[in-house]
Amino acid sequence: MSPQNIFILGIESSCDDTSASVLCNGKVLSNVVASQKVHEQYGGVVPELASRAHQQNIVPVIDQALKQASIHKKELNAIAFTRGPGLMGSLLVGTSFAKSMALALDIPLIDVNHMQAHILAHFIEEENQEKPTFPFLAMTISGGHTQIVKVNSHFDMDVIGETIDDAVGEAFDKSAKVLGLPYPGGPLIDKYAQSGNPKAYPFTKPRVDGLNFSFSGLKTAILYFVQKQVKQNPEFVKENLEDICASIQYTIVNILIDKLKKASKDTGIKTIAIGGGVSANTDIRKALKEGEYKYGWNTFIPKFEYTTDNAAMIGIVGYLKYLNKDFTDMSVLAQARIKL
Repeated sequence: MSPQNIFILGIESSCDDTSASVLCNGKVLSNVVASQKVHEQYGGVVPELASRAHQQNIVPVIDQALKQASIHKKELNAIAFTRGPGLMGSLLVGTSFAKSMALALDIPLIDVNHMQAHILAHFIEEENQEKPTFPFLAMTISGGHTQIVKVNSHFDMDVIGETIDDAVGEAFDKSAKVLGLPYPGGPLIDKYAQSGNPKAYPFTKPRVDGLNFSFSGLKTAILYFVQKQVKQNPEFVKENLEDICASIQYTIVNILIDKLKKASKDTGIKTIAIGGGVSANTDIRKALKEGEYKYGWNTFIPKFEYTTDNAAMIGIVGYLKYLNKDFTDMSVLAQARIKL
């Protein structure tokens, strides 16, 4: 291999997906994800079970990532890992493994903020893929986070709006649970919403000042609405599932887009990027694209495989930090809560 090639191994273990990725000069050579099915029967992620599954998965996942990339571990230039935020037990598995491997190979260790990685996933080198120009607005939407971030440069970011209670992904999953849909329910609401009437059941949007979000009130309103209707007609959910899902999705998407419109107006920034698991949602993607001709936005939507938790996004942050010689030492600790 020529000396100008920089190989980064990315490790992601913040929640219930164990992932490893190898990047060469910012281009993805492999991105392996092992999902954990064990949580489905509990209707949500069980932290203790998640960390045990990470311990089982991490060696085979890293081995597979190296094999798919057709490189030997001795060719790696650095190891990047998720330091936080996330579930403490899950983070500890990735952090410990990354430290041990970097120590054994005598190569630099790079710690990565999970939320920063969702934003910087837009800078993965892809053919015919345009990258957002600075400054831009990033909306990170996932099961644990809902934020609007003003991105001034790769490592200069300001959170200008965030949820004051539940994250948007949680609102989707909890609403799905009320409807009797299995976990994770967000993608199922999206699926049924496509053939429903979004204006069948109007839900009140919460009023929150500035650029912050709130989803707990909406979640409660959906619960009471369903309970009331089922009392009158036990078959209500079954008979109207598509319309209910479409109405829930329509309300949530409108909440997100309204705040994005305000953020764009307040900052004068029209370059918009999204990231996080919920950015795979069909109607959010449609609404963003509509914003291009409605509000003159220039929008950036990542490929599906870079929206959910994955190690390629950890690897790209690792690569950008490597270029800056921004390494961490072996005293680094995982952090369940960590600011952007």
